[in-house]
Amino acid sequence: MRKIISRSILVSIIQSLLVSVILLSIFLVNFPLQSWLEIWYRPVLGMPFVVFIVIISLLFGIVSGLMNGFFWKNQIEVVEKALIKLEQATPDTTITYEGSLTEISNVMEKIKQLQLAFQDQTKRSQKLISERVESQEERIEEVITQERNRLARELHDSVSQELFAASMLVSAMNELPVAQDSQMKKPIQQVETMIQQAQLEMRALLLHLRPIALKDNSLKQGMDQLLQELDEKVPLEIIWDVKDVDLSKGVEDHLFRILQESVSNTLRHAKAEVLDILLIERDGFVILRVMDDGIGFDLEKKSSSYGLANMEERAAEIGAKLRLVSVPNKGTRIEVRVPIMDVEGDEKND
Repeated sequence: MRKIISRSILVSIIQSLLVSVILLSIFLVNFPLQSWLEIWYRPVLGMPFVVFIVIISLLFGIVSGLMNGFFWKNQIEVVEKALIKLEQATPDTTITYEGSLTEISNVMEKIKQLQLAFQDQTKRSQKLISERVESQEERIEEVITQERNRLARELHDSVSQELFAASMLVSAMNELPVAQDSQMKKPIQQVETMIQQAQLEMRALLLHLRPIALKDNSLKQGMDQLLQELDEKVPLEIIWDVKDVDLSKGVEDHLFRILQESVSNTLRHAKAEVLDILLIERDGFVILRVMDDGIGFDLEKKSSSYGLANMEERAAEIGAKLRLVSVPNKGTRIEVRVPIMDVEGDEKND
């Protein structure tokens, strides 16, 4: 910026001296002097006339150069600040020019156009990236779902069938006379118990690998289908009372996944004989309750469990409260209370 002021002063001094020389020459041509020495000897304010002209020219050039230099310095600073804003621009950044100089105003208008172009390009890029990520996630999810279904089919067709055959074989062995011997009876019963537990673990694993989706069904229909299927396959008394409730599809899906997770945990860990499930609507809430009469567990030791954390996250996402009560050797109860919100009405109002 100092170079601008220095250059402006130098140019103004040169211009002022040239104008003074031209005007002095015109004056001398039109009003000739008897001798050129009069220019030197004739005093003005106590100094030779020529020196006076030169000093006045220098002073005028310096003053006009300073004024002109500072003016353009300020204008260039305005443009420079606008370019810095453009470089560091956010969606809320606005570039303005309050001056009246047409040339600078045109430059600022171009900068504004560049800013709008950059913002538009940024939005387009972000939109493309988001669409690309969503597309990739959908493809990844599709591949994962296909692989999970494949594994579930293979486990069901191979391991589950082998476990079933082993269970039938052990049951047949229990009917043999040799199995009545006290030394043989206990190991065979232990093997039978292990096979039954392995079958429960396998069914819980299949429930995770290939969960039943609601699709176009209501939450009640999906729960009835899931629990009916489990009731036919697991050696566990399942009692359920499921009512029709009015919830959005997203909330229904989260509640259904919470139910799947809790039932899976019961099959794998609870060693329960009875599983009681309730879904009702009461006092502006939808209540999902899952209870078993299993061995229970210590809540402090299980606080970091992945399954429990997953249920808590799903409940929090739909604004629900999840309450977990478990008493060793008494059983476990999970209760989820979902506030009923008129989401569709709010969307219409918006």
